[in-house]
Amino acid sequence: MSGALRGVKAVDWVLAGVLTALGVLLMVFDVRITGAEVAQGIADKSMVHTTSSHSPWMIPLFVAATIPVLWWRRSALVVTGIAIAVIALHDAVFGWVTRCGAGLPLALVLAFLVALTYRGTKAWLAAGLCAALAFAVVAVDATTGPGVIWLVLPVVAVVYGIGWAARHRAAVNAELKARNAELARLRDERASLVISDDRARLSQQLDGLLQQRLAQLSTAAESAAGLPPEQARARLESIETDSRQTLDDMREIVGLLRGEQVALTPTPTVAHLEALLAQHQSEHARLTVTGQPRALPASVELSAYRIVEHLITVLADRVDAPIAVVLRFDEAALEIRVTGPVSKGAEVKEVIARAKERARLLGGTLEVKIARGRAGAVAQLPVLS
Repeated sequence: MSGALRGVKAVDWVLAGVLTALGVLLMVFDVRITGAEVAQGIADKSMVHTTSSHSPWMIPLFVAATIPVLWWRRSALVVTGIAIAVIALHDAVFGWVTRCGAGLPLALVLAFLVALTYRGTKAWLAAGLCAALAFAVVAVDATTGPGVIWLVLPVVAVVYGIGWAARHRAAVNAELKARNAELARLRDERASLVISDDRARLSQQLDGLLQQRLAQLSTAAESAAGLPPEQARARLESIETDSRQTLDDMREIVGLLRGEQVALTPTPTVAHLEALLAQHQSEHARLTVTGQPRALPASVELSAYRIVEHLITVLADRVDAPIAVVLRFDEAALEIRVTGPVSKGAEVKEVIARAKERARLLGGTLEVKIARGRAGAVAQLPVLS
């Protein structure tokens, strides 16, 4: 049974159900109508012929024409052919009864479905079958008579045209969708080529930078030999500053090679956090520093800034949002605490993953808890003495 109903969709059940219900109601009417009612209908011209049968077998036979609509997606031509055969048999067995109230909707529905399905020769054959079905419905119909076929056929043709237009529009939409997908693929390939070219250029730049800076540092270190202690210390401090700058430059280039967005500004530090919070819309964003503030290694300074920068992007960006950032300087670590309400629609998981990666690069940790719309994050970044 499940195999027979495979591919049948909800809309197919609705179509078949409505057509079957119409057929059952109409056949029940034919079974129960009396001779006096028929005579009155002929007298007031609401009927054109007396009924030939009141057999209850009209009901299941007519239903045999509507139930196959369930499987029109498998072969709309076969379903239409079955409907013609059943209606023709209905005509032959029961003669003059009223069929148009359910038979014509069946013919119109099938005209739309076959036009939606076929093209070319099959489409013309399907159109002819729908016209034949309409004729079979009214050929011995006690209410309309066969003369109404010249009014019915134009309606069938219009419905068939609507189905053809719907199929054409669906085909155009599918083609446009395929073209858009191809354009998107080509655009991505072009962007990938541009990125690859930029990375190759940056790799060459990184190699040149390393060679140049290492030569400068080597020369500076050699020149410090034999100098008085004060001058040697100043020279070593200069080497340290240049080394940090080299690391910052390398970090910028490596960030670009990894696809990160790197600004062409000086490397941010914890001293820039107050300015970062000032850019936030909240009037209640506060930075608190405890412990003994001091200069930290450049990698720790940058990671601390980036972690706070990542975390506040998911906090509520409104005037009354209480956002707190606390830095605590310990001898062996820098502790960062960020708390505040979470913004609706924020990509929390992605942001937390990026912040954790920053902490993990330095051997640190980051823990985040979110409850009742508020987030609390604690990061520990080790500081090597």
